Amino acid sequence: MNVVAIVTVAHHASDGELALTPVHGEALLTHTVRGLLGVPEIDLVLVAAPQRCASSFSEAVRGLDCRVVPGSLRQAFAAVEPDLPRDSVVLLHDALRAFIPAETVRDIITAVGDAPVVVPVLPMADTVKVTDSSLIVGTEDRARLRTVQTPIGYTLSAFLSATDPWDVAGAALVDGHPDAMRVTTDFELSLAEAIAAAPKNEETL
Repeated sequence: MNVVAIVTVAHHASDGELALTPVHGEALLTHTVRGLLGVPEIDLVLVAAPQRCASSFSEAVRGLDCRVVPGSLRQAFAAVEPDLPRDSVVLLHDALRAFIPAETVRDIITAVGDAPVVVPVLPMADTVKVTDSSLIVGTEDRARLRTVQTPIGYTLSAFLSATDPWDVAGAALVDGHPDAMRVTTDFELSLAEAIAAAPKNEETL
């Protein structure tokens, strides 16, 4: 089995610049790629770089054993697809989730053997209210709600047939991890700094 991890910033126009935010002296993207390279089961890390950020992305991962392809997710994947065995696993990872533990990534890869699409999730801790334009009109049962993280794990055939790879309806679930937060706010950045600075032989936040 071959495992390829694709790092991308497809959600918002500003994500490319956010991926270059310094965290403990290095770009967030650098931490993301290095973390994936630290998972022995992953054979290739591919970075889909927005055209406007391609040179900055390449600089951020200089010296790391990954491949940067300017363009969209599909364009990046097309650059490696012909060389992938049919039993390959594809991991689709948000560049802003830099600190997912290796063990969680391994759990995702293992679970893809039993399901075509696998996604890490966390229970919903907050109370979720339903509103109209100005009033609260109800309360959602949070026991059934989950927050979704990445990487999303796919069999190769499931990834190729996905109309929208970010649509995880019907995916199997594995436990996510709090460290896999999406770093977009000042508060999340402060947590990311603490995680990056923590000794690697100790539990992170």
